[in-house]
Amino acid sequence: MQNRNTTWLVAGLLALANGCATVHTVDPKDPWQSWNRSVQSFNDGVDDYVMKPVAKGYRWVTPDVVDQGVTNFFSNIDDIGVCANDALQGKFAQSGADGARFLVNTTAGVAGLIDVGSMIGLAKHNEDFDQTLGYWGIPTGPYLVLPFFGPSSPRGVFGLVGDAAMNPFTYAGIYLNPGWVGAAASIGPGALKVIDARADLLGLEKVATEAALDRYEFFKNAYLSRRNYLIHDGNVPEDDVLKFDEMKDQGYGPWDPNPY
Repeated sequence: MQNRNTTWLVAGLLALANGCATVHTVDPKDPWQSWNRSVQSFNDGVDDYVMKPVAKGYRWVTPDVVDQGVTNFFSNIDDIGVCANDALQGKFAQSGADGARFLVNTTAGVAGLIDVGSMIGLAKHNEDFDQTLGYWGIPTGPYLVLPFFGPSSPRGVFGLVGDAAMNPFTYAGIYLNPGWVGAAASIGPGALKVIDARADLLGLEKVATEAALDRYEFFKNAYLSRRNYLIHDGNVPEDDVLKFDEMKDQGYGPWDPNPY
């Protein structure tokens, strides 16, 4: 009887130890998963009931040429921040080329509605303040899903603040009266940019839904892989490439490093 009790006691202790180990096993890159999954569910709800219907309506009433012009306009505005971040990362030749692209598109391209820069060989680059912080060695930090903004990180939050500081529309309300005109000048363009971007992604939704074994993991790994690719200018360290290939084999994606 004593041996049986001893056996059950040892088995119970092992089970307890295993349970404790399981509870305390946390992915260091995703320690806030409970919060993140809840916020992603909230964002999905906002997208299903607000953003997607608005984006579909926008696509229905907007001719393709106008839709492309709106996309080009905001891409041209973004080039202001691209030039600044080029310089902050010491990429002065690229900053000059991106500055020339902005000037050409703003003038010959009619305020950026036409992408003349690409027509004459001035390629579009993707640089933001989050990449600048990563360039100077500031770590990404844990994965973080923000309400309305989606996938991010602690460094990404500071990146959003920096990008806003480089966007001229941020200051539009300051130069106008502080009433509804100023608010509309600051908020309106940002809202249109979000709607236009969401409309452009409508075709990719089916791919994401069908490819994801776990929708949360799908977007997390897609975000982290893309940010890693951008920060290293495509020269991803070999260890990271092997790790991404392993996750790809498990069914996570998308794995095109520059899908947009």
